[in-house]
Amino acid sequence: MFKFSKLSVAFAAITLILFGLLAPARAASTPACRVLVDNGSRYTVCTYDARADKLQLFWRDPEGKPYGGYDTLASSLKQVGKTLAFAMNAGMYHPDSSPVGLYVEEGRQIIPANTRSGAGNFHLKPNGIFYFGRGGAGVMETERFLKSGINADYATQSGPMLVINGAIHPKIEPTGTSEKIRNGVGVKDGHTIIFAISDEPVTFYKFASLFRDTFACPNALFLDGSISSLYAPALNRADRWQPMGPIVGVVENAGR
Repeated sequence: MFKFSKLSVAFAAITLILFGLLAPARAASTPACRVLVDNGSRYTVCTYDARADKLQLFWRDPEGKPYGGYDTLASSLKQVGKTLAFAMNAGMYHPDSSPVGLYVEEGRQIIPANTRSGAGNFHLKPNGIFYFGRGGAGVMETERFLKSGINADYATQSGPMLVINGAIHPKIEPTGTSEKIRNGVGVKDGHTIIFAISDEPVTFYKFASLFRDTFACPNALFLDGSISSLYAPALNRADRWQPMGPIVGVVENAGR
């Protein structure tokens, strides 16, 4: 049996406390966004921690008007002393910019979940929900999410799911030939959020494989294609696609 003096125990406790304080600072110094070449295709990938980074969903400004784009959102945040550090389109939307499916902002459901059948990628079931807040995040099939009783601070619905419990969506075929710019999101560890956008046209299968094989995300969700865009000032990138519906962003205090 090992014995420790009171002094050594106290020292160990202080060391653990200091490490806990310093570890987030070291993690924060790692660039959130980077360019990655995977399986012959180029992507931009941004990784955030739901426990430490200030993620939010945005659709309409305080006057009820859709932001419509990153420039408008960044300008609005700047007026209240905030900085938009990252943003990406966050789900499919109608011509009036309203979300096609579930949309929850600051704990309030604004648009209910869409469980109808239909044409297009959104209805290639199972589709899913990306949700986050209160120190955690996840991606889950829509029906399962609705039965789970999870009360997320933020949630957005899109489709199809790319990865479901470690397997690529059964309707996404490896032989598929349609190539488009695509963006999506995967979550692992219950808090690590990985956003990815292809910088060149890729197939659904190749894009899903990025989340499953390269990032080991048990679940990942397709956000959109063709209109996919990214705002990442650290990479000097500010795509100008407009008009836009729901936006997911990371907000920092000005001057951080």
